[in-house]
Amino acid sequence: AAELQAKLASVSDQTEAEELRKEADAADSTAATKANEAVAKEAEGAALEAAAAPGAAAPEAVAPSATPAAASGDTTGTTAGTTKPAATPSTHEPPADPRADTIAAGYSFDTPTMPLGCALIEGHNYPNISISLPLRMMNRHGLVAGATGTGKTRTLQLMAEGLSAAGVPVFITDVKGDLSGLMSPGTPSEDLQARTAAQGQSNWQPTGYPTEFLTLGVSSEIAPGVPVRTTVQNFGSLLLSRALNLNATQTQALHLIFEYCEQRNMALDDLKDLQEVVTFLTSTDEGKTELKGIGGVGRPTAGVILRSVSALAAQGGDVFFGLPAFDTANFLRTAADGRGVISLLRMTDMSEKPALVSAFIMWLLNDLFRTLPEVGDVDKPKLVFFFDEAHLLFQGASKEFLAQVEQVVKLIRSKGVGIYFLTQNPTDIPEEVLGQLGSRVQHALRAFTPKDAKALRATVSTFPVSDFDLEELLTTLGVGEAIVTILDEKGRPSPVAPTKLWAPQSVMGPADSAQLKKAVEASALAVKYMTPEDRESAFEKLRAEAQKRQAEAEAAAAAAARAEAEEKARKEAEKQAKEEEKRRREEERRRREEEREAERRARTGIRGAASKAASSFARSLGTQLSRELVKGNGGKKILGTVLKGFFK
Repeated sequence: AAELQAKLASVSDQTEAEELRKEADAADSTAATKANEAVAKEAEGAALEAAAAPGAAAPEAVAPSATPAAASGDTTGTTAGTTKPAATPSTHEPPADPRADTIAAGYSFDTPTMPLGCALIEGHNYPNISISLPLRMMNRHGLVAGATGTGKTRTLQLMAEGLSAAGVPVFITDVKGDLSGLMSPGTPSEDLQARTAAQGQSNWQPTGYPTEFLTLGVSSEIAPGVPVRTTVQNFGSLLLSRALNLNATQTQALHLIFEYCEQRNMALDDLKDLQEVVTFLTSTDEGKTELKGIGGVGRPTAGVILRSVSALAAQGGDVFFGLPAFDTANFLRTAADGRGVISLLRMTDMSEKPALVSAFIMWLLNDLFRTLPEVGDVDKPKLVFFFDEAHLLFQGASKEFLAQVEQVVKLIRSKGVGIYFLTQNPTDIPEEVLGQLGSRVQHALRAFTPKDAKALRATVSTFPVSDFDLEELLTTLGVGEAIVTILDEKGRPSPVAPTKLWAPQSVMGPADSAQLKKAVEASALAVKYMTPEDRESAFEKLRAEAQKRQAEAEAAAAAAARAEAEEKARKEAEKQAKEEEKRRREEERRRREEEREAERRARTGIRGAASKAASSFARSLGTQLSRELVKGNGGKKILGTVLKGFFK
C-alpha cells in the first residue's frame, strides 16, 4: 500500500491514478483484515491460557493498554499526536516470526555490548532477543532521532547508564536540565517491575551513577556546576566567528588579528583582551599604522568585529572565556569502582545563544581531537559524546564551520571517541555528517504536513532494506519504542530491529536541588575551576603600553615645555641684554653729547668773554679816544691807553 501511494504521488494521468488508488485501497483493506485476525487470535490465545490456569477467573475483557508514560517509565506524560500507547506485554510466548530469527542472528555478538532493549514485532515483545550495541563499534558514531515526546532523552539516559557500567566515560549536553537524576537511584514500582520483566530486563536495580555536573561560564542556582571556560585564543578564530555570526570576509580578518596577537606575544584570554586589541588597531595612531601592516583587514571590517565582540560581551558571553581554562582530559575519568564518570554539561543558554553554545561544544570536540593520542580500534571507546539538540550545531553555520565539524567527526573516532547526535529529524544533520554515523536509534516521526511526509520518506530511504514497512512503523511507534540499526563487529549494517527500549535504572527526571548543590560543592574539580583568574594578557599589555606612551608623551610634553620656557627665558634674557646694551649705548651717547656740549659751552664761554672784553675794550677805547681827542693828547698816549685797557 505504501509503495502504491508513493507511485500515486508521481502519476499525472487520471485513469492510471484511479487504478492505483483502487489497488492501494484494496491493499489497505487486506492489511487491516490481517491485523484484525491477528488481534483476534492473540486475544483468543490469551483467553485460553487464562482459562487453563489453575484457579483462574474467566476474563471479562481485554486488559487496557498502558499509557506511554507508564510504558516507558517516562515522567513527561502522554504526548499528543500519532504516537500510540505501548501495548501491555502479553504473558505468553510471542508468536514465531522469521523476522525475529533474522534480528536475533543480526544482534548476536561475541564481544561486550551495551544493551538497549528487546525485539518488538507487531506489538509483541521478544524478551529473549536482546538488541544491543557492540562497545568496540561505538566510536563509529550514531544518531538518536524522533519527534518531541517520543523518548529520546530516556534513550540517552539508558545509553549513558550502560556505557558508565561498562567503564566508558560519557559526556552529555543537558539542554533541558532533566538528566541530573542520573546521580540518584530510580524508584521501583509494580508497573515498572512488570514492564522490565516483560522486556527481558530481569537485572533491573535502582542505581545511581558517578556524575560530574558542569556548567558553561558561571555556576548559578539555575545551572549549578563546575564552570567550563576557555581562553579566546584556544577557542580559535573560526569558532569565534561562528559565535559572532561573522561573514567570510570578517572571519578572515579575525583570523589575521589572531595571528597579529600571536606574533606580538599578546595572550587573548577573554573578550576584553580582543576588544582592547581591536580598539588599539582602530583608534590609536600607532594601531592604525599596525593595522595597515595586517594584510586584508580594513578599518570598517575591524569596526564590525569590535561591535560584534562588544555585543557578545554585553549579552553575557564574556563568562564563557577566561582562566583557568578547562582541561578536557577531565572528561576521560573513571570512578573508584571502575564505572565511567558521566560529565553532565548544563546548557541553559542554548536557545538564547545557540551559535555561541554550539561553537563552544565544537571547541570541546576540537580540543579532544587535538590532545588525545591515536588509538585506532579498541575494545571500548575512551569517551562517548552525546550532543542534544544537535540541529542547533548546524543552524546557520558557515561552510568553513561545517567542514570543520565533518573533519572532526571523520577523524576523532581514531582517538577512541564516539559522537552521538540527538535531534528531532535525521534531515536536521548535514548529509556529509549523517553519512559518518554508523548506529541509529530512530523513535517515532510525525507526518502531519507534506514537508513531514517528505522528511519521513527521506528517513526511510536511509535504512537498510528490511521486511518491515518502515514508513508505517515510524509513524506508529509508541513512547519507549524505536527502530534500531547499527554496525556489527565487522562493520556491516545490522538488520533493522524494532525495539522495546529498557527502562533506565536511575531517576528519570531532575535530581533534588539540595542534593545537586551538595554534589557540586564536593567535586574535586570545584577547587581548581570555581574561582576565575586574571593574568597579564593583551588587555593589560596594551594598557601598560598605552600608559607608557602616555607617560612618554607627558614627559616629552614636559620636556618640550621646559625647553620652550628655557628658550623663552633665553630670548627674554637676550632681549633684556640688548635693551641693557641699548640703554648703555644711549647713556654713553648722552654722556658724550653732554661732554661735547660742555666743551662747546666752554669754548663758547671763552669766545664770549673775549668778545665781551673786545667789546668793552672797544668801548673803552672809543671813550678814551674821545677824551684824549678832546683834551688834545697825542697818538702815543692814545695807543698806550688802548693797550693798557685791552690787557687789563
